[in-house]
Amino acid sequence: MSTRLRRSTGFTLLELLIALAIFAIMSVVAYGGLRTVLEARDRAAASADRLAELQLAFTIIGRDFEQAIDRPIRDEFGDREPAMQGTEDGLELTRGGWRNPAGLQRSELQRVAYSLEGEELLRQTWQVLDRTQGSEPRSTALLAGVEELSLRYLDANREWRDFWPTGPATMPGAEGALPIGIEISITTERWGRVTRLFRVVPGAPAGLPEGPGGSQEEQGGDEAGDQTGTGPDDEGGPAGAEGT
Repeated sequence: MSTRLRRSTGFTLLELLIALAIFAIMSVVAYGGLRTVLEARDRAAASADRLAELQLAFTIIGRDFEQAIDRPIRDEFGDREPAMQGTEDGLELTRGGWRNPAGLQRSELQRVAYSLEGEELLRQTWQVLDRTQGSEPRSTALLAGVEELSLRYLDANREWRDFWPTGPATMPGAEGALPIGIEISITTERWGRVTRLFRVVPGAPAGLPEGPGGSQEEQGGDEAGDQTGTGPDDEGGPAGAEGT
């Protein structure tokens, strides 16, 4: 009788196989659910990162547009250029509020340009306003995966223009030197067409460029306004974007 009891207390091979099969099925189901959760988390994180890049790009653009100032420049050949000149797919302007935490001998004004190169939205900046032939811009890719860049300019009569300026505007204080608003549309594969309208706050003219080698403001610095950093993250002023 004791022999029969010892034989009946163990598991048979069939029972072990069934238990292993059930465990394997449960493991596969659990792994599949875990993988789905992890993939969803990764997709959400990637989407959030791309959205943050788009928002940062518009914040930097808004700061530049809203701090545009009526300060014409001289190009590499000594010719005068308007304070702002733009087309449907590119823009160059003079802006203020360029912070200078290191106290460098330079102006608080900065020349900034936007253009689309390939599928990258580029922001170019110059260290001086009145350039020489050796002046090279610093290029920063604000946003990747851009399919189209479109710009429009709102004049004082509330009419949209595809280019700026609409007339001669190479002297400080010239009528129509700056628009009252700029609309920028960026088309990406991920987000489609995103449009923002930024106001341009009119400011006092910042003076006439004195020569092809740079004005006294650029050569010696601006005692009243040396205020900026070296990259887009160091820009001063309010973001102030208004969606359309």
